[in-house]
Amino acid sequence: MFAAAVRAVALAAVAGALVSTNAAANPFMLFAPAEPMQAMPDTSAPSDDTAAPQARFKRQTVTYLGHEAPGTVIIDTPNTYLYFVLGNGRAMRYGIGVGRDGFTWSGVQAITKKAEWPDWTPPEEMIARQPYLPRFMAGGPSNPLGARAMYLGGTVYRIHGTNAPQTIGGRVSSGCIRLTNEDVSDLYTRVNVGTKVVVLPAERRVDTALPVHPVRY
Repeated sequence: MFAAAVRAVALAAVAGALVSTNAAANPFMLFAPAEPMQAMPDTSAPSDDTAAPQARFKRQTVTYLGHEAPGTVIIDTPNTYLYFVLGNGRAMRYGIGVGRDGFTWSGVQAITKKAEWPDWTPPEEMIARQPYLPRFMAGGPSNPLGARAMYLGGTVYRIHGTNAPQTIGGRVSSGCIRLTNEDVSDLYTRVNVGTKVVVLPAERRVDTALPVHPVRY
């Protein structure tokens, strides 16, 4: 029994050394080991439209070690997070929903328009794929664009709210970026027309693209 206990202690020490070595070799680790990545929710399963997103998608301040200037929005497509760079080495992080397979995109855009409780006019490409969609829907709680929308350049894409908060963390849209209505309202107050928006590609590893760590208070 004593020998088994010694072996358990030795194995724990080796495991700790390996974690320490990996962290040292990768200074851009996204989160401390205490906050492991979790599986994305199954958005195909029935769920309550008022359900809150997973805890890891709650809005929070994190340490930001990247080079983008304060006021920049960064869309971390692979990990379904949006960052608003605050300055002084920090950023506000939000959970988001992103484009489904075949509908992700990347690049640099700017916010060209902001709207509260926006109307929704589905683009022709979307109607061609989903002819049952309405041609126009007035803004309001049942509108899929949610409480706020920020339009990106001359594209058909927006950062907007949602009336289906359970989809946060999922890959379900036609390319738009969605937040809960509470989070999109918070982001709306922080950005301006002209704000730079950097959208990372879906295949880019965030541990080398966006080095951040959680802020501990």
